[in-house]
Amino acid sequence: MVFSWLNVAVLVCLVAGLAFGAGPLLGSVLLAPRTFGGGFLEPYECGMPPHGVSWSRFGINYYFYALIFLAFDVDVLYLFPVAAYYPESKGFEPFYEVFVFVLVLFLAIYYFWKKGVFTWPRKIQL
Repeated sequence: MVFSWLNVAVLVCLVAGLAFGAGPLLGSVLLAPRTFGGGFLEPYECGMPPHGVSWSRFGINYYFYALIFLAFDVDVLYLFPVAAYYPESKGFEPFYEVFVFVLVLFLAIYYFWKKGVFTWPRKIQL
């Protein structure tokens, strides 16, 4: 087998990739402070001491807002390629297509608004 510089480069990149992956893990094992007792088994909450139970129930409205945000955020991302292509297009066909797309988005927002999805409850019952 002929061992060329390309093989050396591949092996160097492989070793570097493993070092970049294993380096932080090994560094955290070697450099992390070791504490026993006290708050060792308590959940970690952003550096602040936790209070109350660790398993609290959240209202389903949080998930509705997240899903609606993701749906509309991804839909708006489709407008960027159309906007980049729009100066090179001929006629009004892309304008009509974008208009229909945005109209469907606004109809969806109007539907969710009338359904009451965007109203935040005063108190979440547990």
